[in-house]
Amino acid sequence: MFPNSQTGLSTGLFGIFLISISILVIHVHSKTNSPDVSALNSLYSSLNSPSQLSGWKSSGGDPCGDSWEGIKCSGSSVTEIKLSGLGLTGTMGYQLSSLTSVTNFDLSNNNLKGDIPYQLPPNAHRIDLSKNSFSGMVPYSISQMSDLERLNLGNNQLNNQLNDMFGQLKKLTVLDLSYNSFSGNLPQSFKSLSSLKKLHLQNNQFSGPIDVLASLPLNDLNVKNNKFTGWIPQELEDIDNLETGGNSWSDGPAPPPPPGTPPISKSEGKSKGEKKSSTSGVAVAGIGIGILVVLAALVALLARKSKTPSSHYLEDERFSQSRTFTPLASQELSNDRRDDVRMDFRDLRSFDSSSSLDIKSLQKSPSIGMKPPPPPPCSKSFSDNEFANRPNVKRSVSFHAVAYSLADLQAATGNFATGRLLGEGSVGRVYRAKYADGKVLAVKKIDSSLIQGLGADKFSEIVMNISKLQHQNLADLVGYCSEQGQNMLVYEYFRNGSLHKYLHLSDGFSNPLTWNTRVKIALGTARAVEYLHEVCSPPSIHKNIKSSNILLDSELNPHLSGCGLATFHQRTSQNLGAGYNAPECTMPSAYTLKSDVYSFGVVMLELLTGRMPYDSKKSRPEQCLVRWAFPQLHDIDALEKMVDPALRGLYPPKSISRFADIIAQCLQSEPEFRPPMSEVVQSLVRLIQSSPSMNGRGDFSLNSSWHTDDFDY
Repeated sequence: MFPNSQTGLSTGLFGIFLISISILVIHVHSKTNSPDVSALNSLYSSLNSPSQLSGWKSSGGDPCGDSWEGIKCSGSSVTEIKLSGLGLTGTMGYQLSSLTSVTNFDLSNNNLKGDIPYQLPPNAHRIDLSKNSFSGMVPYSISQMSDLERLNLGNNQLNNQLNDMFGQLKKLTVLDLSYNSFSGNLPQSFKSLSSLKKLHLQNNQFSGPIDVLASLPLNDLNVKNNKFTGWIPQELEDIDNLETGGNSWSDGPAPPPPPGTPPISKSEGKSKGEKKSSTSGVAVAGIGIGILVVLAALVALLARKSKTPSSHYLEDERFSQSRTFTPLASQELSNDRRDDVRMDFRDLRSFDSSSSLDIKSLQKSPSIGMKPPPPPPCSKSFSDNEFANRPNVKRSVSFHAVAYSLADLQAATGNFATGRLLGEGSVGRVYRAKYADGKVLAVKKIDSSLIQGLGADKFSEIVMNISKLQHQNLADLVGYCSEQGQNMLVYEYFRNGSLHKYLHLSDGFSNPLTWNTRVKIALGTARAVEYLHEVCSPPSIHKNIKSSNILLDSELNPHLSGCGLATFHQRTSQNLGAGYNAPECTMPSAYTLKSDVYSFGVVMLELLTGRMPYDSKKSRPEQCLVRWAFPQLHDIDALEKMVDPALRGLYPPKSISRFADIIAQCLQSEPEFRPPMSEVVQSLVRLIQSSPSMNGRGDFSLNSSWHTDDFDY
């Protein structure tokens, strides 16, 4: 009996061991990716931490492993968020762009308010935000969702005119914008919706014709109760589910189209259940239209023989082509003609904020004879989701910077041809390097006069120190070259350019900067500077913080560039007097951490006012932005007049006032009265938390002239 009992006990223990191992394995495999967890934590807090979302937390947790309400996963990635009809309130937070594996995003039939966030799950196939109380416009980031198949924003309070943002949505089959307050003409990019089957636009205030819908493969179209005019294209008459009542359609037969294009006929407004015209009526109308078309063709033929094509028409066509809309951040910059235009000289690589940097040991280059790396400048751990002071936790840091040969960079830049010159800053010129595989890099040639006298090993030390800077809001260095007396830094490429471009050089449609986006840019940049000042050991002073050094990725997240180049700024005064420098900075060596805080305050002032730090075109009292704006930051009436007019009043007044308070602290004339960057970050976070919806109602940007002399990596 005893041996059998012992055998049974052993078997039981072994079974328990196997079960424990299985549970452990399941737990390990179900652990959710940290960016997904962080995004869902933010969403939960923005939804006012509702009790009906069982399992959800505002910090940490395991959505995939713990089966959070409405969440589905594949492996460690969240793939579906379905929270329809749960009575949720609040807003949707600011981190949805981190949910890169989510394909189904459904928050319909709740009580959500405010703007639809600019950031949405970027690879979503289905988005349903219908039956809420969202205001503002359709977020422009949707224009980049090339995999989107179904978009339902119906039954909200969305308004204003639709941006021309649908050119890349080739897979979209269902679009519902009904029961909102949209106005204006339908965007021309609707013509690109080559897969669209269902389009519901009823109960809005759309106006103008609907000819842009004529070529779409629709089988369900509802445009009832708008302000549409003109004639219903004949191509739409055979749609099975067609509802057109409640508009101002033109009476009588439609005018004949230009020769060679399909004829368009007027269709009576049809509501559900209405029968189509009789066969005889259609036949009579067809004969009449046919006669008109023949007459029009004869007239056109005679006219063509009697005169040449109108030059005025050709000019109109060129003008129309010159205004062709280009969706934000989707534009490929591979055409050499754009090099000459120089409209991308502030771009670097689009940096995925959820990914970790692959930093490996810098290999010794025979051309420059690098020594072993010095101790890393940044030795603290840093979490971008935490704002409290963190302990000084030591960690080892390796780094990665590829050694590019001079011949390679010469070939990729056309031997540093003038046509490849992107811009010139205080440290050197930047060139665009293009490779056969489509890769694009930005190559900065350091002015040789800045290297002289620094010592043979100084450049290698600078490269290594820059490589070790690791933060999601910093631009990343990927390589270097030091041959034949030439020293270069190689960056990857942000195709969306710089904040300076968006604030001062963009047109009013393709580059929207809402108030929400401006606050997001300020916070991200503040986090980057906080990292340099309070995480790096010893602290790193930037010395050249300005809007042209804040680069924007595809989601308009900021990435501060030019980091680690303070050594060169000690030897140049080109960046002085540009409107960003603190009063104490009469020479480059006078910079301190608090000088960076002042420069950041000037950037915030740019975000608030839309003005450049120094503008000689303004009247003399207004040329210096700080001198003009600072005395008015606490005057509510004056502050309202200072706000960037491109926002058209679409911002929350309390948020503006708090934003101005932070600016005023940063711009104190005495350095000791300026707050440390950690306090600036905390203040911006509190601003967002106190007004989570931000209550903005539109995406707008600025028009201004183009400059090429204020850029510096």
